[in-house]
Amino acid sequence: MDRPDSLSSDDELDDDRQNLIEQNDRKHHHLPTSPRSAAATFHIGDDDRHREIRSRFASLNLRDLFNKRSFLVFFIFIPLFVLVLFFSTDIKSLFFSHLSVSDSVSGKLRESELRALYLLRQQQLGLFGLWNSTSNHSNPDLDDLKSSVLRQISLNKEIQQVLLSPHSSGNSSESEDFRDPSLGDRCGVVDQRFSERRTIEWKPNSDKYLLAICVSGQMSNHLICLEKHMFFAALLNRILVIPSSKVDYQYSTVLDIEHINKCIGRKVVVTFEELAEEKKNHIHIDRFICYFSKPTLCYVDDEHLKKLKALGISFKSREPAWGEDVKKPSKKTVQDVQSKFSSGDEVIAIGDVFFADVEQNWVMQPGGPLAHKCKTLIEPSRLILLTAQRFVQTFLGKNFVALHFRRHGFLKFCNNKQPSCFYPIPQAADCITRVAERAKAPVVYLSTDAAESETGLLQSLVVVNGKTVPLVKRPARNSAEKWDALLYRHGIEGDPQVEAMLDKTISAMSIVFIGASGSTFTEDILRLRKGWGSASVCDEYLCQGEEPNFIAENE
Repeated sequence: MDRPDSLSSDDELDDDRQNLIEQNDRKHHHLPTSPRSAAATFHIGDDDRHREIRSRFASLNLRDLFNKRSFLVFFIFIPLFVLVLFFSTDIKSLFFSHLSVSDSVSGKLRESELRALYLLRQQQLGLFGLWNSTSNHSNPDLDDLKSSVLRQISLNKEIQQVLLSPHSSGNSSESEDFRDPSLGDRCGVVDQRFSERRTIEWKPNSDKYLLAICVSGQMSNHLICLEKHMFFAALLNRILVIPSSKVDYQYSTVLDIEHINKCIGRKVVVTFEELAEEKKNHIHIDRFICYFSKPTLCYVDDEHLKKLKALGISFKSREPAWGEDVKKPSKKTVQDVQSKFSSGDEVIAIGDVFFADVEQNWVMQPGGPLAHKCKTLIEPSRLILLTAQRFVQTFLGKNFVALHFRRHGFLKFCNNKQPSCFYPIPQAADCITRVAERAKAPVVYLSTDAAESETGLLQSLVVVNGKTVPLVKRPARNSAEKWDALLYRHGIEGDPQVEAMLDKTISAMSIVFIGASGSTFTEDILRLRKGWGSASVCDEYLCQGEEPNFIAENE
């Protein structure tokens, strides 16, 4: 069949439309038909006519449509309809109402933030006032209070910075008005008021001796035991005999024993070897008076007694001075000690006194209870002291924080305490970060027995102002480095006790020290810091005042 010619005039298109409408009307006037006949009716009669109509519509383009009168009316009507709808139904509020609600919420949040900042500033002023009222006092009872005040000031600052951070530019510095001029150095040195120390003179009789016996714990415990023996010797007017390395540690490699005599101004301590030489290698303990009687007399076991005898020491049976128990020591006074242990005998021994509780405030004061002309009596040997200074000059500089991070065997020990003192690494890192930020220290000296897996994680989490704070440990010996040459030349490098004392000495030189609660290693560092006058108001135990955020169950 030939293809029909295309229509080109408006009249022809109108006629076709009329035919379509009439044909459609006729369909609605007929009775319902079968699906087959209905389909035929929808296709408007014969196929030729159908193809002609489709051809006409296909030949229309967009320009034709815009030229037609009916479409012109349509496009005029639509804008008018939208305008009427817009003004009658407030379309603007429909689309933008959520923006006004958002602005309202944002305004309330900002108002709350400003109110919170105002309250924080008021709290800050109160904390500064409290700090000023306590900073000029060195009473040990106020140390915890001063440390707590500083932590709250730091926390206050952190909260203010969090509230201000959304409203400040990326390169803005910390608020200038955070620092109160009266606060001064936030981690300043504690005034130990040495002139106000309570002391006694150590004036021993030249032929009266007290043989020191220390058996409990590691070197730090023994040093505390030795310091208490010195106090006892002074009270009893006796010369103290330092134990032999055959039954105890080699004290001469870590301590300057002659330094004690120089500080006191007379001969108050002798080594066991000196006394043995004087006594022709036969030393007899005339009285063995036991300070502790439980769980064993003098807190000395049979193995240690055999070692004493092997040194050529003879003694009579041990006798208890009273019923003191190591697990529950009672407080004793100077008069108690003098009444129980005074004797006219030449050589006496009283056993281990590490747990003895005699005039604790007096014994533990900066510089100790004995009158002397030095900063401390028990301090590192000259070789260790110089080596520590060289290490600080090489790796740390003056402004560093020291951290004693005790881990080995500490988990079970701490979890048996209330509260526990063993902290998860992330929590410990937060505590260390706060101290480092407060002290404005670029580096932290790390004294630890922790595994590399723990120290590695700890290092990655100690970050201040976006910068990692290095945790520095003493490196293995390197011949290219000369800071430890003195130890090497004197053949004491690698000695465990020398290294432990070196760690203590370096830590004692820091501007701020973070210790491990319950550790005598930490306590010995704090003793040195107080004696040397390097103790800071920011010194604290790790996460002091906090409990671990997770604690494992006991076995």
